[in-house]
Parts: sequence; structure tokens; C-alpha cells
Amino acid sequence: MNLIRTAVLAVLALSLWAQNMPRLLSVEPADCKAGAEAVVKGENLTKAAVAELYLTDGKNDVKVVIVTQAADNIKFKIPADCKAGRFSLMLMTAGADPKLIEQPVKVNVQ
Repeated sequence: MNLIRTAVLAVLALSLWAQNMPRLLSVEPADCKAGAEAVVKGENLTKAAVAELYLTDGKNDVKVVIVTQAADNIKFKIPADCKAGRFSLMLMTAGADPKLIEQPVKVNVQ
């Protein structure tokens, strides 16, 4: 009985943790020039949840400048010296134990 109770509590804790995790859903425009601004939409994107935003090609990470930030979107500026390519968006969570989380949202930098 204790094993079942422990398993149920673990599943509930994981569910609550996952509900509060930031998640990126889309970016507009999907094709940008270096130096341009874009908006990523998602969930739980407040400053309390997301500390930084990056473009990544899996080997190189480029920190973007966050212009504005709300619960459902982040407006950001791609650095003017960013090389052309297809990048995933990656966020760094805020808080005492920050985590880098690569998201399945892509942007093409021209």
C-alpha cells in the first residue's frame, strides 16, 4: 500500500512541476534577418519562469535580447552578428536551479 501511495504522490508532483514549466509553441516570423525582432508564443513565459532565451544549432548557442516578456509571449531581437542558419529556440529557466531547455520551435535566420 505504501508503494502505491508513493507512486501516486510522485506522479502528482511531476504533473504539478510540468504544468509550471515554460513551453514555447510557435515563433513569428519564422524567417528573420539578423538584427530583426520576432515573437515566440507559448505558456508560462513570465520573467519568474524564463530568465534567458537562446538560438541554438545544437553546437553553438546565441543569446538573444529579450525586448518584452509576458505570460504567453516573448518579443526578442536576433543579434545583428548572428550567422545565417536554422535554429531551435532554447530557454533558461529562472530560479535557484536554472535549466536550459531546447524547444521544438525553429527560426530561420537569413
